[in-house]
Amino acid sequence: MAWVGDFALTVAAGIAFRFTVNVPERQETVQRDMREIAPSLYLAAPRSWDHMLTSIQVGMENSTPLKKWLYHFFMDRAVEAERRKLNGQGGGTFEWLGRLVGEKIIFGPIKDQFGLVHLKRAFTGGEAIGEDTFIFYRALGIKLRQLYGQTENSAFNAIQTPGEVKLHTVGKPLPGVEVKIADDGEILMRADSVFKGYFKNEAASAEALQDGWLHSGDAGYLEDDGHLVVLGRVSEVVFTKSGERYVPNYIENRLKFSPYIKDAAVVGAGRDELTAMICIDAEAVGHWAEVNGVPYVSYADLSQRPEVAELVKEAFVRVNKAVTEGLQLHRYVSLHKEFDPDDGEITRTRKLRRKVVEERYGQVIDALYNGASDVHVKAVVTYETGETGTVERTLLIREV
Repeated sequence: MAWVGDFALTVAAGIAFRFTVNVPERQETVQRDMREIAPSLYLAAPRSWDHMLTSIQVGMENSTPLKKWLYHFFMDRAVEAERRKLNGQGGGTFEWLGRLVGEKIIFGPIKDQFGLVHLKRAFTGGEAIGEDTFIFYRALGIKLRQLYGQTENSAFNAIQTPGEVKLHTVGKPLPGVEVKIADDGEILMRADSVFKGYFKNEAASAEALQDGWLHSGDAGYLEDDGHLVVLGRVSEVVFTKSGERYVPNYIENRLKFSPYIKDAAVVGAGRDELTAMICIDAEAVGHWAEVNGVPYVSYADLSQRPEVAELVKEAFVRVNKAVTEGLQLHRYVSLHKEFDPDDGEITRTRKLRRKVVEERYGQVIDALYNGASDVHVKAVVTYETGETGTVERTLLIREV
């Protein structure tokens, strides 16, 4: 509810168009509440879609061999079909038949289990969604669409229409929104929906609003057909030492397609190679550990288990196959805690605050590049008495 998109949709649009808005009882009950309500419209940040996908993947991996085989048989083909469709290619002769059968025995039951069976309008925004996650839901039969906006422009700037969904764009600018690209690649916008400035902060307002244009802070470009492509934050378009340009968020999203990785921070600006810090998904990895008899006593302990290292390494191997040689990941470390909005490491919509993370984990980053096999960090823990203390944790550096 800290997200401007929530206010714009559930308060403003909810009142204007008179639809019913449902609020989950607690964070832990979202999945149960979704199934109970079965909404027809759902807007969520990519992290919410990722979390649901993780639950689906973990559930299928723990099902019977027959169910796993059926799931992969139909889901893999549906994903490939959707990928071809988004790339403007046609489908196979009997593709419709596979879709029909898959809907009956795989796709339909999954959507029913997660409260998606009546979903007509599904949107994601707040940050870039992983390509694999986006394709998965559309292959499942959820016509997920991307929108682009920010608080300074009343949440919505561009949106994909049902008939113009592209994998790499966020759609065309909305009516009344003018978009142009600055010389340095920054996206600039002008509209009645642009704010007047930051509260009691004239310096920041003057920096964001120049000559009537809002400086978004995002890098991107406009295609010939008017579709807007967002590459990432201007400050995050960086180069390796050899001059290879990359956007860390793009690689991070590919890592997070793994159900066992909740967050990731890719490092490598001005360096010879890329490395990463990851936060495991406590629920997914914890469940995997219980099923496979891997003992642990805490998140920090679980994150450093060699069995878990091999589990998450699969994601790095998969990502390295999808990127160019100069952007492959060489070393990684699993952190002893999750990135926390209360610590300023991520926003409430789980956008990474890269500067904060790189400053806070500078010692870990140095270890990733100096050839060390481990690094010692200090962590704050809360005891059963409610008191807090500081302990030292050893984080193991892994090779991909």
